[in-house]
Amino acid sequence: MIGDIAHVCNRGVEKRQIFIDKKDYLRFVENLYLLNNKDGKLRTERKDIFQNPTLLPEQDKLVEILRWVILPNHYHLLIKEVVEGGIVEFTKRLGNAYTKYFNIKYDGRSGYLFQNSAKILVIREDRHYLYIPFYIDLNALDLSHVPLKKEKVFNFLMDYEWSSFKDFYSVSQYAPVINQEEFYGNFDFDADSYKKQVVNLAGRRVELEEEIS
Repeated sequence: MIGDIAHVCNRGVEKRQIFIDKKDYLRFVENLYLLNNKDGKLRTERKDIFQNPTLLPEQDKLVEILRWVILPNHYHLLIKEVVEGGIVEFTKRLGNAYTKYFNIKYDGRSGYLFQNSAKILVIREDRHYLYIPFYIDLNALDLSHVPLKKEKVFNFLMDYEWSSFKDFYSVSQYAPVINQEEFYGNFDFDADSYKKQVVNLAGRRVELEEEIS
């Protein structure tokens, strides 16, 4: 339904790694932008579409992307439906396009790449509004080799390239993918309060997962 906000996630079949090198991550981020268009994938001759954001092709969006994070074997999105059926269509496009890219790149692999259809959780309950954005961002902490003290959590999240977290606090080449105004307009946070809360919740990730399940 138009106006719905959903948490979307999926992982590799048998939890396998599906993002192997930087080009794989970048391809998925490019798809977040180029596939978010009513009439199909936007076309561009540029090899790195984010090098000059002023030259990005204009979108006629299916969804507003509010937050995203990519890890070696899965991804999470927070998206808002702009056109009827936009969430399902956009999610399907992402999965199909990346699977095709991956199978061609890696020795002509064939078959499924993701373990199931993407999980789409439409946010209805207050606890989902309170916790899902933080849960998405804090997934990046899985890549830390040691538990992080509170004072180091923010810097770690800022340094992780494959997440929208940094786009809210600094200039990032991937910023055109997301709509910051839509995020703040739909969730009861500003930049400072969100920063404090994400740091405070970093040690409660298991509880967060229980809250949103």
